[in-house]
Amino acid sequence: MNSINVSEVIDRARLGGLQILVIALCAMCMVIDGFDVQAMGYVAPALIKDWHVAKADFGAVFGAGLVGMAIGALALGIVADMVGRRSVLVGASLTLAASMAACSGADSLHDLLVLRFIAGVSMGAIVPNAIALAGEYSPSRIRVSLMMVASSGFILGGVLGGTIATALIPAYGWRSVFIAGAVAPLALALVMLVALPESLQFLTLRGWRPDQVRRRLARIDPALPLGAETRLIVSEVPKEKGVPFLVLFREPLGLGTALLWIINFMNLLAAYFLANWLPVIMSESGHSTAHAVLAGTVLWGGGLLGNLLLGWLVDRRGFGPVLVGMFLAAAAGIAMTGQMAGSLLPALVAIATAGFCVLGGQSALNTLAAVYYPTPVRSTGMGWALGFGRLGSIFGPVVGGELIRLNWATSELFFAACVPVLLAMVASLAFWRSGRLPRAAGGPKPPVIAGGSMPARDLQT
Repeated sequence: MNSINVSEVIDRARLGGLQILVIALCAMCMVIDGFDVQAMGYVAPALIKDWHVAKADFGAVFGAGLVGMAIGALALGIVADMVGRRSVLVGASLTLAASMAACSGADSLHDLLVLRFIAGVSMGAIVPNAIALAGEYSPSRIRVSLMMVASSGFILGGVLGGTIATALIPAYGWRSVFIAGAVAPLALALVMLVALPESLQFLTLRGWRPDQVRRRLARIDPALPLGAETRLIVSEVPKEKGVPFLVLFREPLGLGTALLWIINFMNLLAAYFLANWLPVIMSESGHSTAHAVLAGTVLWGGGLLGNLLLGWLVDRRGFGPVLVGMFLAAAAGIAMTGQMAGSLLPALVAIATAGFCVLGGQSALNTLAAVYYPTPVRSTGMGWALGFGRLGSIFGPVVGGELIRLNWATSELFFAACVPVLLAMVASLAFWRSGRLPRAAGGPKPPVIAGGSMPARDLQT
């Protein structure tokens, strides 16, 4: 009886049609997630004028969506490691479509608060599972780059959000933005039901649907000697019994888990301060509504470029030097944004730099978590890192609203936003110096027979 190591087949394979399909669908999930996350920031200026409410009151609405995202990442990451990435992605997309459709009919801040919380739970499940699934179908030599390409969908969604909002709001009103944000996830969920496969490593670890795994492996590498008696193995151990997230704090994962949580918290605090308040602050600095929306779009456009270049850099230089340099540049870009907010062109250059490093950097952090955690706890590890990070994303808009309420000057607001990215840089440096930070993707791991008859050992990184 011959044995086939599923992980090794995917690691050494050429990039073929099946992998491209999976990565493309995961990227589309991220596009929709990015669009719907940013939708509230783009409609806020129109809602402030339409409903005659104070801009600081939107801090709670922004925060409600982010609380939902934290809960979705924490809870549904664990669920995905039990039932699979595909099922959670489809269910989250359907729920997101329903909640966004309901947002289009909201007529009070209270309604929006509740509905954005529900949408947030769905959105929180998408990022860890889409990136995990994309990574599990990627060859190891270009895994980081491909996961960053998939992550780029989130940034592209933010860019499209600005472009679509600029066209829809003057013509059809702010409700049309939410309608667009409902139609897209519904259509994608229907496509995924038909076309998206489950993680082959996950299925093998669980001992589920071996015939399906063999068929998919044959598409990835037609030369494989696959038969009905072929034994399928993977390069990782089964998940240990017990509370899933506690595994993340056992050796050798514990120190890296703590540092990942800190870095995610700090970066997302800065990212969501910028994403939610930048259009409003630019509008208050004397720019037109169109230019204020443009500023938000440039932020996400810089992040998109960061996604594409940072993945390439990590595959060649490793996570350590890239993360440390990235956060230092982020602080410079954010500080300069505050100094130049009154002048459109210089401000846009500084905003693009901040977006390149902060939003592009978050995609690098998502990729780092996918590389750092093994298959049995990958969605759990990514979900909890993002979930803890979402606490920072909750504080970002809310703290920003309170500082605005206290009449802080624009330059002071942006200097305050530099603090978390500098702390993220320090934590990244500590992770790098500890020797626990992966250089990039790949690396040998001990095999385990599908079905888990071998005793559980320490998880390998």
